[in-house]
Amino acid sequence: MAIYHCSIKIISRGKGKSAVAAAAYRSGEKIKNEYDGIIHDYTRKGGIAHTGILLPNHAPREYFDRAVLWNAVEKIEKNKNSQLSREIELALPVELSAGQNISLVREYCSKHFVSAGMCADICIHDKQDGNPHAHIMLTMRPMEQDGSWGAKSKKEYILDEKGERIRLKSGAFKTRKVNVVDWNDQTKAEIWRGGWADIVNQYLAQQDIAERVDHRSYERQGIDQIPTVHMGVAAFQMERRGIVTERGNLNREIEVTNQRLRQLKARISKLQNWLKEEAANTEPPTLADVISNILSRQEQTGNYQAIANLKAAAKMLNFLTSNKIMDMAGLEEKVQSMYNKQFDIRDKLKPVERRLKVLNEHIKQADIYQKYKGRARTESERILFAAAKKYITDHLNGHGKVPYQSWKAEYAKLTAEQKRLNGEYVSLKGEVKEVEQIRRGVYDVMREENRRAQPTRKHDMEL
Repeated sequence: MAIYHCSIKIISRGKGKSAVAAAAYRSGEKIKNEYDGIIHDYTRKGGIAHTGILLPNHAPREYFDRAVLWNAVEKIEKNKNSQLSREIELALPVELSAGQNISLVREYCSKHFVSAGMCADICIHDKQDGNPHAHIMLTMRPMEQDGSWGAKSKKEYILDEKGERIRLKSGAFKTRKVNVVDWNDQTKAEIWRGGWADIVNQYLAQQDIAERVDHRSYERQGIDQIPTVHMGVAAFQMERRGIVTERGNLNREIEVTNQRLRQLKARISKLQNWLKEEAANTEPPTLADVISNILSRQEQTGNYQAIANLKAAAKMLNFLTSNKIMDMAGLEEKVQSMYNKQFDIRDKLKPVERRLKVLNEHIKQADIYQKYKGRARTESERILFAAAKKYITDHLNGHGKVPYQSWKAEYAKLTAEQKRLNGEYVSLKGEVKEVEQIRRGVYDVMREENRRAQPTRKHDMEL
């Protein structure tokens, strides 16, 4: 059956790795590393089902040669701890043919990596042992339109409120490091992993194959099951030959545990169904019924102290009834759900506010640029103009004109979205406050009832 496996790691010189060595091993080729002069020969390696390189349109055509591509990477990276390549390892569905799996991997690479400006080196391994998989090596640097390697990051001066650079005690100006591309963002891994699951399922559906894969963990899928560990090629082959491995034993123990979990879940489900049937026959009182009975008794005995007035009591009972709250646990769940809505709105506001801050700075610098372009008279105005010009140039990366109107339109749209979310948050905050008051009222009623239900102490009786 189709399994999901998508691991992402970095090939780094700082860990003693080489992009040339990795490419030679995965492709089964002989390549000399011009950086250190070492020849890596893996021409005897078997199981190489397909190799190929995909390039962006503006990449040099000679990079279709694997040796040229990765030696160029080794050459441009000067540091001893340089990150040379990102590698993605994929398990391929055994339900698809070899040709379909090749198309699957190439389409996935084109959509997620090559279109973003990366060079992709694809190597598919299949020893006909039921474990076909692909290795994808990706370049880490952006590529300029002329085919030269670009910088991974750039230094940006931090300006004060007057648009002037901030000088440190050392005499240097305060700067920050800004990544040129977003390939290292944490969100990218989730997008790439989800993208692999999506395209695998698409190919399986096209072949009328019922199997599906999911990039989410069992916990995120809501499945009560312990995941098995990835066997790896060596352990998988040893198990096929009848050799017991540590990972194999662990997976067998996990399977036994999962079987017991499924049996326990079936018993619980059976018990829950029985309880539902019993509940349908007995129709237990709701929390509103309980509170209403308590208040009635307190009124009759002249001890109506838990709720200040009938209006508050009516609001409490109406809330419990309209929300179909059966017990105290249900009340707590309702309050928690309202808290969660507040958190969700706050989480939605954060990226909007961050983007508004960036756009505000874009627009501010564009305004300064237009104001003093050809009209800077004083030294301060010339400094402001130069800073604004550099800021705009850095953020456009040399592409096109200043998208001033687009920035303004996006700023207006996001401002409206921020206003809407803030309105929702304020409104929900008021509702939460009311519900908290109702919850306190319910607890007051129950506490008073419990206090009166306690037996009178012996010395009180003697008095």
